[in-house]
Amino acid sequence: MLTALIVEARKLNRSLALLLAVAAPCLIGVFIFFNMLRGKAPMAWEMWMGSSAGIWAFFMLPMSVTALTALVAHMEHGPKAWDHLRALPRPRWTTYAAKAACVLLLVAAMSLLNLAVTWGAVRAAATIKPVLEPTGDLALMQHLTVVGRMWLAAILLTAIQFWTAMRFASFVPALAIGIGGTFFSVVATAAEAGVFFPWQMPVNMLATEAWRVNVALGLGGGLGALVLILALSHLSAREVR
Repeated sequence: MLTALIVEARKLNRSLALLLAVAAPCLIGVFIFFNMLRGKAPMAWEMWMGSSAGIWAFFMLPMSVTALTALVAHMEHGPKAWDHLRALPRPRWTTYAAKAACVLLLVAAMSLLNLAVTWGAVRAAATIKPVLEPTGDLALMQHLTVVGRMWLAAILLTAIQFWTAMRFASFVPALAIGIGGTFFSVVATAAEAGVFFPWQMPVNMLATEAWRVNVALGLGGGLGALVLILALSHLSAREVR
C-alpha cells in the first residue's frame, strides 16, 4: 500500500494537480484582498476568516474535488493504463485506495492553504490601507477546527466524485455530477433538507444550530467512509473497464 501511495504521489507531482491545489485557495485570497481594500472601516478577523471558509466550503471545495478526481482518474483513463496497473502483483484495491488517499490528502492541504492565503491577503490589505487593520483575536485554533470538520464532512461528496470518475472512462459523468451537485447546493442554500445533501455538508459546519453541524458531520464523515469502502470494493472487482 505504501508503494502504491508513493507512486500515485509522484504521478500527481508530474500533473496539473499541484497547480490546481495552489490556484483554488489563491483565488479566494485574491477575492478577500480586493474586497477588504474596498472597505472604509476595520472589521473583525472572524468576519474575514469566516467569509473565506464559507466560500471554500460552499463553492471552491466541491468544484476542486470535482476537478481533482477527474484529473486523477484521467491519468489512467487517458493512456488506457488500467490493464497494466491491474496486472501488477499486488491487491487491486491498493491502487484505488492510494488514489483516494492522495485526493483526500490534497484536499486537506488545500483547506489549510486557504487559511494561510486568507491570513496573508488580510495582512497585505491592512499593510496597504492601515485603517482596515482587523480587530479582535485571530482565533486560529477555532478556524483550524472548522476547516477540519469541513474536510471530514466533504468525504461523502469526495467518495461519490471519486467513484464516478474512476468508473467511467469519460470525464463527462464526473463533471456533470460535480457541477450539478454544486448548482443545486447554491440554489437551495436555505433548504432545511440541505443538511442531508452531500454538497452542502461542508458548509453546514458554519451553521449556528448544533444539530445541523452534527448531522452533516456524521453523514459526511461516517457515510462517506462507507461509500468510499464500497467504491474501492466495486472498482477492484471489475474485470473490464
